[in-house]
Amino acid sequence: MERNIPLEKILFLDIETVPMRETLDEVPEPFRSLWEKKADTILRQEEMSAEEKFSRAGIYAEFGKIVCISVGFFHQQGGKQLFRLKSFYGEEEKEVLEGFLGLLEKMPEGTWLCAHNGKEFDFPYLARRILIQGMKMPSLLDVAGRKPWEVPFLDTMEMWKFGDHKSYTSLELLAAVFGIPTPKDDIEGSQVAEVFYKEKDVERIARYCEKDVLTTARVYQRYQGQQPVSDEQVVSVTWREED
Repeated sequence: MERNIPLEKILFLDIETVPMRETLDEVPEPFRSLWEKKADTILRQEEMSAEEKFSRAGIYAEFGKIVCISVGFFHQQGGKQLFRLKSFYGEEEKEVLEGFLGLLEKMPEGTWLCAHNGKEFDFPYLARRILIQGMKMPSLLDVAGRKPWEVPFLDTMEMWKFGDHKSYTSLELLAAVFGIPTPKDDIEGSQVAEVFYKEKDVERIARYCEKDVLTTARVYQRYQGQQPVSDEQVVSVTWREED
């Protein structure tokens, strides 16, 4: 476990993604044909059509998009430790990314990024979508060519493995193990696309995303032998509000 990184140096985050279009019929070429090939390759054992498999397209940066990025960080205010949550969300991915990148520019030197399964999903997905949108890669995500100990990534799922690479442990399960309130009391990741396209309720997605960030921070605190931050110490704002 990393024990020398001050909590104030860590930016906890989570992203929510959806397929690039609501249905496969709406996907332009060549992406539709390319998805059919990919779906046939990676989901070949499942007896579903390419259209049915398209509900999972959001987990692939080439066929999906980011609709919400939530972050959280600890800071001292009036002698009290607070955990501040902030979300960037909306229908236009580029605007969501612009808000997030603007925040990264303000982060002090030595900042670390922390997410659950972040090394396999959140961090590379963010980097790929930033490139696809033609935006400048922030130094915190520009890790190509760096030595492993130079990469400023923390992953609460990886930290739980203790060298065991055989299984995936969900954030919800770790929350239960540590007696932390579940972040899945409203929707789950598999429902995000429906909430986005059918209900058109991005704010609901943002609230769900923030719960994952808060839970990730609490799990990390338990790893460090600390008492998890209480609800009374949590402050939440949206990207549209003034700092």
